[in-house]
Amino acid sequence: MKKNIGIWIDAKQAIIIRLSKNGEHFIKKIESNIESRVRVPGESKKFGRFGGQYLTYEKNRFNKKNEQVNNFIKELLKEIDNCDALVVFGPAKMKTLLQKEIRNNMQFSRKLLGVHNSDLLTENQMVAWVKDYYNN
Repeated sequence: MKKNIGIWIDAKQAIIIRLSKNGEHFIKKIESNIESRVRVPGESKKFGRFGGQYLTYEKNRFNKKNEQVNNFIKELLKEIDNCDALVVFGPAKMKTLLQKEIRNNMQFSRKLLGVHNSDLLTENQMVAWVKDYYNN
């Protein structure tokens, strides 16, 4: 049986749609847990002053966000391990990050059929989009 998967992805979550041969579909949601704005209790400024220097914490926040994105993408790669074909769609740039990771992975690079732009859709619209994609 051919296992076709469609992934709708943005920065908050990914919705994985698995299609079976008899027309059934299975939906799984994965939350990204990426913090868009981290507020430290007691934080008043974006910098600290020590002597004649200003220290910013941008690098630490950037590294933390990159680590969260990488963990999210690794979790998605575990879900698509045993598929035959894969299509990724969504509104955000997260789909291009996932595409880059898939292209760098020899196991998954042949399975990716396309990456497409899409608006915010309901679950039924996502399922219909994936079914239309694989039927054409």
